[in-house]
Amino acid sequence: MSIQVSKRVDKIKPSPTLAISAKSAQLKAQGVEIISLAAGEPDFDTPQFIKEAGIKALQDGYTRYTDVAGLPQLREAICHKLQRENKLTYTSDEILVSCGGKHSFYNLTQALLDEGDEVIIPAPYWVSYPDICLLADAHPVIVNTTIANGFKITPEQLDAAITPKTKLVVLNSPSNPTGVVYSQTELRNLGTVLAKHPQVMIATDDIYEKIIWSEEPFTNILNVCPDLTDRTIVLNGVSKSYAMTGWRIGYAAGSATLIKAMKKIQSQSTSNAAAVSQMAAVAALNGDQAFLTQWCAAFKQRHDYLVEALNTLLGVHCYRGSGAFYLFPDFSEAITSLPGVNNDVELADFLLDKCQVALVPGSAFGTDNHMRVSFATSLEVLQQAMERLTPIFKT
Repeated sequence: MSIQVSKRVDKIKPSPTLAISAKSAQLKAQGVEIISLAAGEPDFDTPQFIKEAGIKALQDGYTRYTDVAGLPQLREAICHKLQRENKLTYTSDEILVSCGGKHSFYNLTQALLDEGDEVIIPAPYWVSYPDICLLADAHPVIVNTTIANGFKITPEQLDAAITPKTKLVVLNSPSNPTGVVYSQTELRNLGTVLAKHPQVMIATDDIYEKIIWSEEPFTNILNVCPDLTDRTIVLNGVSKSYAMTGWRIGYAAGSATLIKAMKKIQSQSTSNAAAVSQMAAVAALNGDQAFLTQWCAAFKQRHDYLVEALNTLLGVHCYRGSGAFYLFPDFSEAITSLPGVNNDVELADFLLDKCQVALVPGSAFGTDNHMRVSFATSLEVLQQAMERLTPIFKT
C-alpha cells in the first residue's frame, strides 16, 4: 500500500542541517573525532539548585496532570519574573506554560493565523519560524537583512513589508542565529511603524534575554512602546538561560483572550507540560540568578576569541554580536575560492569531510553563503576547531 501524506507535510521542507547532522553521526560512529559548532544549547549543566527542585518535585508527588495552562505556582513565578526583570505586568490568566519555546510559538500561530494571513519574519531567522507559520496555512513574508544593517530589520523595511494581509510580525532579540540585540531606539522606531497598523500583532521572542553583554540592558519592545501591549505576545522559557533545554518549559504572556485560544490548542495536543519540569522552572525563576554573570562572561570570552579568529580566515567576514551564543559570518568570498564548493550547504559538507568540523549552513536560517557558528562549547574546543579550519582558508 502506498501511503499518501498530507499536503500540510509537503508545505515544509527538511532543514539543510539534517544532512550534516546525519553525516556527523555516521562519522562519529566510525570513530572520527568531530568537533561540532552546531549546538543550539548551553554547554553548562543545569544549576544544582534547579535539579534538586526537580528531584524534590518527584518525591512530593508532582507526577500527575496539571492545569493545561501550567501549575499556579509557575504561572505566578512567571508573572513575578516579568514584573521584576522586565517591568511588564501580567496576571496568571495571561500566561500559558508549554513544552518549550517552539511549542509556544506553534500554539500562537495555530490560535491566531488563518489561511492567507501574512507573517513578517526578518532574515536571518530561527529555522522554525517560517515552517510553523506554513503549518498554520499562513504566508511567511521574509525581509532580508545583512551585515551592513547589523542583521536588523529597519523601520523602512518593516513599513514596506506590511500589507492589509499582515497579521503578525516576529522579533527575536538577542537573535538566533546572529547574536545581535535591538537597542531601545531601534525598537522604538519599529514600534512607531507598528502603531500605524493596528491589525498587526507582534511576537517578541526573548528566549536569549539573559545571555547578553550589550552596552544597554535587555529591552523588550513593550518597555519603549507600552501602547502595543494589547497586541504583543511575549515568548520566553527556561531552556537557554538556565541550561534546561531537555526540561521542555516555555511560556507565553499576552492578552487573556489570545492565551485562552492558545490554551485551547494546547489542550488538544500535549495538554500540560511535565509537572516535574514545571516545579524545576519555579525554582529557576525564583532562585539566585548570580551564576548567569559567570556564564555570560564565559560566552563573551568565547565570542571575542571567535570573532577575531574567524576574521583571520581568507574570504570570511564576521561581525561582533551582543548576545546569545552564535555568530553568523559571511563565507561568500571563501566559497568562490574553494574548488567544488558552490554554496553554504556544500561548504558545510566540505568542512566536515576535510577538517571534521560541523557548522550549520546559513541557508537554513534564510541567508545563503553564511554559516552559523555556535560557541556553546569550551574555549579549548573552539581553539581546536580554528586550528582545523585555518589551513582551509589561507592565502
